[in-house]
Amino acid sequence: MQPDGPYRFTETMGVCLVGKAWWAVDGQGRPVTVAVLEGAAAADQRWREAFANAAEAMSKAATGPRYERADFSASYPWVAYPSEGGLGAQHLFRALGMELHPEPGTPPSVTPTTGPSAPVSLPSQQASPQPEPSQPVSAPPQPVSSPPQPAMGPTEPVSAPPQPVSVPPQPMSLPSQPVSVPPQPVSVPPQSVSAPPSVGGERQPWPAVTSPVQEPWSADPAPYDPFSAPVRRIQPSPPPKRRTGLWVAVVALVLVLVATGGGLVFWFGSGTKEPAAQPEPGSSAFPPAGVTGPSLKPWALFPPNGPEERSLATAAPSLVFIEAVFTGYLRDRATKAPVRATPITFNRRCSGFVVTTGGHVLTSSSCVQPSAETVRQIALDAAARMLVREGTLASGQVDNYIKSNLEKTEFTGIDPGSAPTSQLYGQLNDAKGNAVGDPAIPAELVKARPAESGNTALIKLARENLPVVELSGSAEVKDGGSLLVVGFGTDDTDFRTASYTPRPKLVTVTGTARRGDASMYRINDDVGANSHGGLALDPSGRVVGMVDQDLARPDRANRVVLPTTSLLELLTESGVKNELGAPDRAYRDGLDAYFAGRHSTAVSQLEKAATESPTNLLAQAYRQIAAERQKAEDDSSGRPIWPIMLLGGVAGALIVGLVVLIVRMTIRRR
Repeated sequence: MQPDGPYRFTETMGVCLVGKAWWAVDGQGRPVTVAVLEGAAAADQRWREAFANAAEAMSKAATGPRYERADFSASYPWVAYPSEGGLGAQHLFRALGMELHPEPGTPPSVTPTTGPSAPVSLPSQQASPQPEPSQPVSAPPQPVSSPPQPAMGPTEPVSAPPQPVSVPPQPMSLPSQPVSVPPQPVSVPPQSVSAPPSVGGERQPWPAVTSPVQEPWSADPAPYDPFSAPVRRIQPSPPPKRRTGLWVAVVALVLVLVATGGGLVFWFGSGTKEPAAQPEPGSSAFPPAGVTGPSLKPWALFPPNGPEERSLATAAPSLVFIEAVFTGYLRDRATKAPVRATPITFNRRCSGFVVTTGGHVLTSSSCVQPSAETVRQIALDAAARMLVREGTLASGQVDNYIKSNLEKTEFTGIDPGSAPTSQLYGQLNDAKGNAVGDPAIPAELVKARPAESGNTALIKLARENLPVVELSGSAEVKDGGSLLVVGFGTDDTDFRTASYTPRPKLVTVTGTARRGDASMYRINDDVGANSHGGLALDPSGRVVGMVDQDLARPDRANRVVLPTTSLLELLTESGVKNELGAPDRAYRDGLDAYFAGRHSTAVSQLEKAATESPTNLLAQAYRQIAAERQKAEDDSSGRPIWPIMLLGGVAGALIVGLVVLIVRMTIRRR
């Protein structure tokens, strides 16, 4: 049973009679272990108090694990421990006298102890003296596995809960007289066996326990017969021959097993190699040589195994580089005559992210469907720079040329009144400008909202089974809080052949603002001019907003974040639902195992994600790192494999020889 709490449960550590231990991650993505009291034990007040007292006692001990969070008043009480301090959940159950074991197909149940227990029938036996009056104990209840024994003196406190055991009446036939034992409830009360009673300040001895049934066979011996023969009339048979050979074989078999066990212990305790040195994440030796992947390396950009690395690794595979290409003619608005005889082509580049396995991408509307005024302004800028290259316009007159012709012109298609043509392309991982072939993926516009209504657009790539990011519908962005923003950026100065890579940055929320009907958050920094339409992430790697341009700034820097509410509204209007696919769930399970140090599980899950979604290069990179770490851990043991093979072969041969020897001795004896 997974209790309600601030954790996401990933895998069961083990189960016991009263509860279960889980692997989980908290809201910041850190691994924890959680102990949960379940079943009838959760309904028993004594078990609940014992569970809480054990957790508090361990937390106050000098070397005991301290829990991170707990809820002892929940219907299923739970305690969470940070995984860096060890397996705190396992230690808590051990403090209660319970050992964890792997979870079977059907979890074991705990018999409720709050009401009368089911009667347990025992074979008939002599009545035993009644125990002394019970005393309360504080130890947690334990199941009773055997009937109580008569107390012959002071004993240790009995901590098992009361379980009345009824003994059905069964008559006991004896040679002299029939005696029947009436049914009496046998219970183990939660008490300590008290000392013998004292009279007048002096301790009295315990009363002797006598049997209520006289033994009928204790009669007087037969009288001596003086006429009996002095020699035995019936001679006893000779004792059987000792089976010396069989005992020798058994002893030899035991010696073989002891020798084999000792050899295995020596093998496990010895090594011929020194433990391999583990490279520190973030160092020049990390990741190991040969690890392939995109230029984005989350493990090298933030503290290793921290929430920033985990958040970036989770969401970055879904980031998309968007390029929109517009072609048309700049015409005089009054005469419809072209300003230039040749068509004008210009590009818009921004970021986006995949939200469905069908290839739907959310991005900025001003990038893929800019307003008519913005299109006209960009076309005039392109025309002015052509005139500068031709020598008919000075470079210092470009801005004046745009302002003087902005209201006199229009940008149309090949015919007056027709719309200019546009083409959309998307690229994942690293991107290149002006790419129209592979790896660029053609796209089409599905729906767009203008700037005053959210400035969001939905496009669809002509490819499916792409890595999907998860939108957080209940995210709260607080003033002064931190966000991880991710978008595409470049350091190249040549726009035509520029290369673009994903770039993350931690930013701070500085306030809120509005743009028409849409609300937004202001941030203190950005990651480049092409980052609008990019990701704003929480520590778990879920999207809490989309990066956009701040139109109130003169430089129109990408320093606002649109909340996810406007993104979800656009998806609803388009009939599209944000859902993770099977490769995305396998990728997240693999990352959970990787950051928890369970490298074998991480390798298998990340391999599955990389195979089913080949564009997820980070899945391949983390799988290689997990495999290298697992190999380094195996090599660090420093134990060769040949000793165990040799010992196993010798032991097997000796056992077979002894079995043959025993069989031959048995046949010969017969």
